[in-house]
Amino acid sequence: MRSDGERALGGLLEAMHLAGMEDLPAQVAEHARLSGFAHVMIYVTDLQEQLLVPLPGQHDTAGEPLETLRIDATMPGRAFRAVTIIRGRSPKDGRTPLLWVPLLDGTERIGVLGLIAPQDDELAETRAKDLASLVAVLVVSKRPHSDSFARLVRARPLTLSAEVLWNLLPPGTFANDDVVVSAALEPAYEMGGDAFDYALDSGTLHVSIFDAMGHDTSAGLTASIAMAACRNNRRQGMGLAAIGEAIDVAIREEFTGRFATGILAQLDLRSGLLSWINRGHHPPLVLREGHLVASLESEPDPPMGFGMDASTGLLRYQLQPGDRLLFYTDGVIEAQSPQGELFGLERFIDFVVRWEADGVSAPETLRRLIQAILAHQHGRLQDDATVVTVEWQTRRRFQLVL
Repeated sequence: MRSDGERALGGLLEAMHLAGMEDLPAQVAEHARLSGFAHVMIYVTDLQEQLLVPLPGQHDTAGEPLETLRIDATMPGRAFRAVTIIRGRSPKDGRTPLLWVPLLDGTERIGVLGLIAPQDDELAETRAKDLASLVAVLVVSKRPHSDSFARLVRARPLTLSAEVLWNLLPPGTFANDDVVVSAALEPAYEMGGDAFDYALDSGTLHVSIFDAMGHDTSAGLTASIAMAACRNNRRQGMGLAAIGEAIDVAIREEFTGRFATGILAQLDLRSGLLSWINRGHHPPLVLREGHLVASLESEPDPPMGFGMDASTGLLRYQLQPGDRLLFYTDGVIEAQSPQGELFGLERFIDFVVRWEADGVSAPETLRRLIQAILAHQHGRLQDDATVVTVEWQTRRRFQLVL
């Protein structure tokens, strides 16, 4: 015979097979009651990870419609930032336990789940975690074909290039026992020529970052072609140098005078050997134990799209366990304040080192970095800013803290 918790999860999963995103809040609330949770609140993050937005049709304990919350100034936001369960009390009576649980799909932060619990004990927390895990998976499975969800998480309309790129990018974070990958990109609503990609292939991690010329729709399409050509040829088993040449050809076949810089890299997760090619891009950086130990400088090959010979070719570097790689575009270090002050490479490195030394996770560090870059330019970026971090052999960086 199944327990109450098992019946709640199994029943919710079965009910959502033929239901859409709009049905999720009511179904979660109905099945959560089987586990003793009297009230449920589901919030998801907006595109810029500044807000927690409630799924429609929900109410607080007083019966009022749920309001959007800031991630940086609220108790639910703390659960999202720290990736941990935050315990509080129901505002209705000041006594009933209220749990805020992060919604995680793997290591991608989806939002938070608020639950009025029957008691403040280990069983309630276990059931809350289990329910949050299922809700996160259901949100991820329903959002690709939900226009209402797409509108919900947008503070304003996307440009055409941003609409294209958002549908091509992988999730902003991924982790397993061997590696943690995190990425962030701004401006979320007007992104032009920046893009990133990563994929796992057995014991190899593939990572790429692109910066296409310009900030218009054509720049976004150039970046999209670069990323698609990279994936297509990588999945056919091509080496990095050949993939770079294939991207070069793909851009030239579609555009005249357009180009993209980029880093194409692969990391052997067994040995830590990094291999990469540099097509006119900023060199990757290596952080070790809180210090910059290497800027992987080389004579860069020409950007992709010019049809020029690439002579430098494949480069290699041996990582040590715990090393962190930083890939970035020029919109990060060249971000300029109204007074003309650049954000700069030194400030960029110091920011990452300082926050991670404080135990902040890589995804949260990048979220705060992007906010710092936006603040430096008073909220208006002159260029796309993209950062990808890769940490090799780190088994405890991203866990739900209990």
